[in-house]
Amino acid sequence: MKRYDPRLWIGGLLVFLGLLSLLDNLNIISGVNTVFWAVVFGAAGLYFLYQLVNNKAQWWLVFPAFVFLGLAISPFSGAFSGLVFLGAISLAFWWVYFSDTNRWWAIIPGGVMLTLGVISVLDNFTSAENGGMLFLGLGLTFILVAILPGGSTRSWGFIPGVILLIFGAFLGTPFGGLSVYLWPVVLIVLGGYFIARFFMKQSV
Repeated sequence: MKRYDPRLWIGGLLVFLGLLSLLDNLNIISGVNTVFWAVVFGAAGLYFLYQLVNNKAQWWLVFPAFVFLGLAISPFSGAFSGLVFLGAISLAFWWVYFSDTNRWWAIIPGGVMLTLGVISVLDNFTSAENGGMLFLGLGLTFILVAILPGGSTRSWGFIPGVILLIFGAFLGTPFGGLSVYLWPVVLIVLGGYFIARFFMKQSV
């Protein structure tokens, strides 16, 4: 018999599903579908995580590993389900960065996913407008791009970071309605900055 014979896994999964259905029919447990898929997703996540630990060169395995683990845990997290799932994706990107700091690009999606997860929790517990939190999180993310080690110089991260922080703080004031005009200006300034940097490098 092969060590990882698929018939063994399929058979075991069917037996597990049958036991869950029986316990549900006997009113011993409820929410069979949720438990079943949590186990399936959890097993898949642990499998990919095991493969990653044994072959760190295949760093991309961290994404299915943490996505599946997030899917397994989030249904049991109540109001924090969004944070758990998006936080798991964020953790995958942070793994990519800290396993090789030259992959600094992973900081940006890692920070964005974590910010969105925090906003989902705030939306569940408060009725306040949390739009400013998005820009504050993005600003902090770009600040981290500038200060965390690895790769070439990334001091440019301070520029969008500071602008986004100011913009996020501005949304929390009575003048927040002006953001519909300020945001396009921010995009134009940032775009112009990167275009100018490109031509400056070409002329060197």
